[in-house]
Amino acid sequence: MADTTKKQLTPEMLECMKSMRVFSLATADKKGVPNVVPVGMLFPGEDGNIWIIDNFFCKTLKNLEENPIASFYLWSPEYKAGCWQVKGKVKVYDSGADYEKAVAIAHSRMETAPAKHLVKMCIQCVYNVAPGPDAGKKVL
Repeated sequence: MADTTKKQLTPEMLECMKSMRVFSLATADKKGVPNVVPVGMLFPGEDGNIWIIDNFFCKTLKNLEENPIASFYLWSPEYKAGCWQVKGKVKVYDSGADYEKAVAIAHSRMETAPAKHLVKMCIQCVYNVAPGPDAGKKVL
């Protein structure tokens, strides 16, 4: 990912994101071995990053520490206007004001959520992954 400029999701992408309940979050370890997990707490943060709350990460957290890059896709059967792959660099937090906000959000959604870490993703690129002639093309 050579482009290091922080990107923002388009209104269309954000609308799709709102219709999703579970996201597939992809990471890889330092050797490039992939890992994909379902994540229910992934959303746009107030700071322009994507916020991901770690409730049950195991290999995912280890991968993010070794290789701080992640990806997820936006697609929902309720939202048929597009499908995108989002990639970015991440930082993991276990303290601070934003972490405390993330814990409160997690507990408002699921009272027993462990909310072990806040993972912030700085979006670096977005690709169209909808079937058709534009599949695989970079859109942001």
